[in-house]
Amino acid sequence: MEDDTFSIKLEKYVTKNTSDQHVNGSLTVVWRDWDNIIKNHPKMVYVSSVNPGEIKGPHLHKKRNSYFVCIHGKVVFIVKEKNGKYVEIESSSENSVLVYVPKNVPSAYINTSKETSRILALADIAWRSDDNEMEDVSFDDYEWKKWK
Repeated sequence: MEDDTFSIKLEKYVTKNTSDQHVNGSLTVVWRDWDNIIKNHPKMVYVSSVNPGEIKGPHLHKKRNSYFVCIHGKVVFIVKEKNGKYVEIESSSENSVLVYVPKNVPSAYINTSKETSRILALADIAWRSDDNEMEDVSFDDYEWKKWK
């Protein structure tokens, strides 16, 4: 399931070798300052890894808005709406989706691949070890077993 409120399909381009024009890979645009996809420009960019079958979260950030895209492997982001409904968004290196998690919205992600997945994160507030702006939450009514 994909909800336009929380996800943005990213542009992906084939790249070619300059000497003989054979396809040598691809380029995925995550953010450009003039796109206006991200309203508050990032103040921090980092890469998070998650081992196969493992879950990061659920938690929420009280001050920061975050954007995530899986750049290696495959993960499913689970975002809990205010009405209690869960939105599931798959992001992978093949399916480049930028996931938006606004401040005060609980979320988690689970690695559904058999290898370590890596997530590129862009945040509009830089993290400090003593800022205490993250809050753990519970997704007790979410069906985690379906991903095992």
